[in-house]
Amino acid sequence: MAEALLLLPDFLLILSGFLLCRYTPLGRSLWEGVERLVYFVLFPVLLFTTIARSPLDLASDLPLMGAGLSVTLLGAALALSLGLFPGVARAHHAAGAQAGFRFNSFVALALADRLGGPAGVASMALIIAVTVPVANVAAVWPMARHGEQGLWKELVRNPLIVATVSGLFANAVGLQLPDVLQVTGQRMGAAALALGLMAVGAGLRLGALGDAPRLAAALLTIRHGLLPAFALLVVLAWVPLPPAQQAVLIAFAAMPTASSAYVLAVRMGSEAAYVAGLVTVSTGLAMLGMPLWLMALRAQA
Repeated sequence: MAEALLLLPDFLLILSGFLLCRYTPLGRSLWEGVERLVYFVLFPVLLFTTIARSPLDLASDLPLMGAGLSVTLLGAALALSLGLFPGVARAHHAAGAQAGFRFNSFVALALADRLGGPAGVASMALIIAVTVPVANVAAVWPMARHGEQGLWKELVRNPLIVATVSGLFANAVGLQLPDVLQVTGQRMGAAALALGLMAVGAGLRLGALGDAPRLAAALLTIRHGLLPAFALLVVLAWVPLPPAQQAVLIAFAAMPTASSAYVLAVRMGSEAAYVAGLVTVSTGLAMLGMPLWLMALRAQA
């Protein structure tokens, strides 16, 4: 029960974004601007300031980063391999495969904050640091032939990667931001979490899942069944992590797929409506399933 209540404020923010977008004059065009503001400005500031000021200990952080990377690599391998099966619609697979392994960073950081405060956010930021490049490569690669942007150009200009690498560099060299900039960054970070979750709700729609329902079911099974189960196995049997980091890893593995997956599909000329449906169903499954996976972890403690 505690885990379900832990997610309730975030769920209510997502629901408020959905209701505001559908039933008030604050329509989709406004929320598209909010998404760009969060993705290109507020969220990178949150990542940079969190990583730059957090004490990093590679001896204790590397196992967590490695575990997070293993979850993403497994998801990418399984999702991309679905394209090898006969009868799979190639265009829908190229666009939708990313739903099997990408994750919603807005939800991830908001939940990490609730699980462990600033330390939890820092742990999740480290996972994001190593998984975002891998997830972006695996997401862009199947669609590259349909898009106008090259693979490496997409990665170099990704604001999440830039902010994470910059934060790690600032931390390594001991850069100390003035107090006024630290406070400003903290407030922008708080705005990023709230607005990001509301933007997720505003973007929810079922789209065209009926065009390839079996593929959708397989991708969502990977995202919300196999990956959390694998992460639970990792923390219980393979990688000794502190309890707080265990919870962060399980939450990461059970995340809904990235809302920006739809934006990427649009930009690269792929089946965007299909991806929108995957994002919508994935968000609902995560809100139901994530508390159960956290409870499963607690039951094994």
